[in-house]
Amino acid sequence: MSNKEKYRQFCKTEMGLPIFVKDWYLDAVCIEGEWDVILIENETEILAALPYFHKKKAGFHYIIMPPFVKMMGPYLTSSGRNHKNPHRLYQQLIEKLPSLDGFKQDFHPAIKNWLPFYWKGYHSTTRYTYVIDLKNSLEQIYADLNRNMKRNIKKASTQLRIETNHSLTKFYELNQMSFDRQSVKIPYSFDVLEKHYQTLREQDAVRLFFAVDDQGQMHSAAFLIWDEKRAYYHLSGDAPHLRKSGSGIFLIWEAIKFAKEKLEVEYFDFEGSMMENVEQIRRQYGAVQEPYFRVWKYHNRLYQLLDFKWRP
Repeated sequence: MSNKEKYRQFCKTEMGLPIFVKDWYLDAVCIEGEWDVILIENETEILAALPYFHKKKAGFHYIIMPPFVKMMGPYLTSSGRNHKNPHRLYQQLIEKLPSLDGFKQDFHPAIKNWLPFYWKGYHSTTRYTYVIDLKNSLEQIYADLNRNMKRNIKKASTQLRIETNHSLTKFYELNQMSFDRQSVKIPYSFDVLEKHYQTLREQDAVRLFFAVDDQGQMHSAAFLIWDEKRAYYHLSGDAPHLRKSGSGIFLIWEAIKFAKEKLEVEYFDFEGSMMENVEQIRRQYGAVQEPYFRVWKYHNRLYQLLDFKWRP
């Protein structure tokens, strides 16, 4: 049995895996390349896994983050975390990586240790996501909201209603409007998003939310996904001429309530942002800053130069 086949079996029983590294999720999003996985095992079980997305372009071989994947990195099972030498497990994962021109992954916040990668010549920078602890009561979560957020939610709730029965086409239209407003090309086609969405639907791991007024105008839309522990505010979009309604703020609050009351997950994750204006809004929801590592290494100087050119 190949590592990939073993990992598929592993994903069926391992409850702690983030959604972004589950086999079916990677099947849907790893386009223009392929995913694979490195496993460290003992006689009876998997101790550590490192799923990765491998691309080839212009003769270069490299590992990067796939579309719609926020976080990857090594994963230790409970037995791996209790191993007498977890550093050695990380070192074994690194040693089994294929020959590459470059490696770059954003590690999940649960990964606190990248020291073995540092010992092997890798580099890292700290990035941040923002997380709401849903183990708190809904009353406490609401109390932690900034006064301005509460005012916008109250205002929007009198003018808008939340609907969940609209098509992915409608979502994509609003999503694209947000990119157009910033004069940025949307980084994925509708066909790519549709494959992603349909896979999530088959796994019962997605819900679309729309903020709609009495005239039927769609002000905002949100794309929420989840695993066993976290709900992720994955994608969103707003109609630029209707943004003053507070619909985007209202949608986030409704998504938080859904995650708390219906999904009963432990955390609501905004999937991070390093943009100052976005960070300020996340904090106004009472979200707590959670660091994660971006880890990389270049083995080829020419690829390093081209990587900067190829970045979206």
